[in-house]
Amino acid sequence: MHFYRQPIILFGIVVPILIAAAVIGVGSLLKSKMTASFETKQRDYQTYEQSRIAAMEIETQVIRQREHLERWNKQLSEETASAVATTLREISEKLPPKEIQQTAFERPSGNKSGFGSVSAQDSSQIRIAFRGTFRTLQQAFLALETRMPNLQLQELRIDPNNTQSSLLNFQVTYTAWEN
Repeated sequence: MHFYRQPIILFGIVVPILIAAAVIGVGSLLKSKMTASFETKQRDYQTYEQSRIAAMEIETQVIRQREHLERWNKQLSEETASAVATTLREISEKLPPKEIQQTAFERPSGNKSGFGSVSAQDSSQIRIAFRGTFRTLQQAFLALETRMPNLQLQELRIDPNNTQSSLLNFQVTYTAWEN
């Protein structure tokens, strides 16, 4: 009877325990991989949901701004000098004529200069001179730059007027960004 004790212990107890341990080990390894995969997929889904919600918020903001974008594109496609002249005429009509007078309006010819020379964006320069009171011209520049956001102030020179002490001479140079 001693002859079968060793094979019985080996094949009846040790081998089944080893096989059970291997099955349990493989099962726990698969479970940990599935748990990790599930957690990763859950994080990815949460990130996706946050991104989707943020994209929807941005889209609603863009929809609200679409009319402004179309207006800005239209404004950029207009001929700048005539648009500035028209806008200045409209602004000057609403201000006291004794306090503002446009003395010069020129569009320097030649290559890009100023801010436009260092940018790939199309631009032009506009030089305007005024005579008037500080407050009135400040209102005019505010109205002009509000209506035409494509203008970027490049140079502003203010000199006293020799004939009337209440008036100042302004010379303004704008870079006008174009399409």
